[in-house]
Amino acid sequence: MGHRLGDVSAPARLAAPDEGIGPDELALATRNHGLPLEALRHDLTPPGLHYVLTHYDIPYIPDATAWQLTLGGLVRRPLRLDLAGLRAFPQVTTRVTLECAGNGRALLTPRPVSQPWLVEAVGTAEWTGVPLRLLLAEAGIEPGAVDVVFTGADHGVERGVEQDYQRSLSVEDATGGEPEVLVAYAMNGAPLPPQHGHPLRLVVPGWYGMAHVKWLRDVSVVDEPFTGFQQTVAYRLRERPEDPGEPVTRIAPRALLLPPGFPDFMSRTRVVRPGEVPLEGRAWSGRAPVTRVEVSADAGHTWHETVLEPDDGHRWAWRRWRLAWTATPGEHLLSVRATDAEGHSQPLDQSWNRGGFAGNLVQRVPVLCLDVDAPA
Repeated sequence: MGHRLGDVSAPARLAAPDEGIGPDELALATRNHGLPLEALRHDLTPPGLHYVLTHYDIPYIPDATAWQLTLGGLVRRPLRLDLAGLRAFPQVTTRVTLECAGNGRALLTPRPVSQPWLVEAVGTAEWTGVPLRLLLAEAGIEPGAVDVVFTGADHGVERGVEQDYQRSLSVEDATGGEPEVLVAYAMNGAPLPPQHGHPLRLVVPGWYGMAHVKWLRDVSVVDEPFTGFQQTVAYRLRERPEDPGEPVTRIAPRALLLPPGFPDFMSRTRVVRPGEVPLEGRAWSGRAPVTRVEVSADAGHTWHETVLEPDDGHRWAWRRWRLAWTATPGEHLLSVRATDAEGHSQPLDQSWNRGGFAGNLVQRVPVLCLDVDAPA
């Protein structure tokens, strides 16, 4: 579990009023990166454009053939598998949209001090690997099992706790088959890149990124709820430090607009010409399928339903939406929101929690429409 070097109960820090992004947050932002929104054009995000969040250091794995995954704990037949052994099991390829649990954190007031995401902490890839349930079936889960704990090779300190990165799923979530949890060894048909967990990672479709443990080296079945830092301290929805909070789990519905026209370098304000402007983007949800995407061109006063393309059998991946917008000279604020089959819709005013988790405020994109004869 790791060594306690300080007070684990100390709450995550909130930025003071008018406090800008500090050097620590800037250092995090240089290590981690979001999806350039123009890359929403890709059905599958190229690995170098897919969002990345790494808690500690990226482990150096010079020889993947020597990597071993252990599976033990409350099982009848403990397993020790190398990549060749894993590939002997039936493989599955699933298209999955991953989103960081802290996506949108930098837009909150007061701002939780951490990785300062705007809206770009997302990406979609096809992950290939072994269904976790097959490995657990091979090992044979003993009666009384409660959780399955996943340990990565990345090691560091958070809020005074030295630890390996660890997360857990209930036995039911780990073995239920919907969604099919994978022990993945390939991304978009190629071996996992180092920043995406080479040589093995967990993929939990529909869940925020903290559940997708990278550099996976151990799976352990336990007979009591797992209480590690990332499970019971870090990724909780709480408003006050003393609140026990609710766990962060499935992805809330979100839609993003592929920025139209061309950008101003510093402000990223989009510039378009008068006339019909094709708008498009992507929408996804880990709770229930997205059923509606709407766009507003007047800061959310009126909404227009878009054409939502079918998911083509990729339940856990984003869907494309399209709408034609007639731009007129002047400044506009485009907004986009998604609604899922259970009626969950993106809010116009964001709810707040101390970690800045699971936010899905509607995206707002400033657009400047220039007169036809005006210089760009």
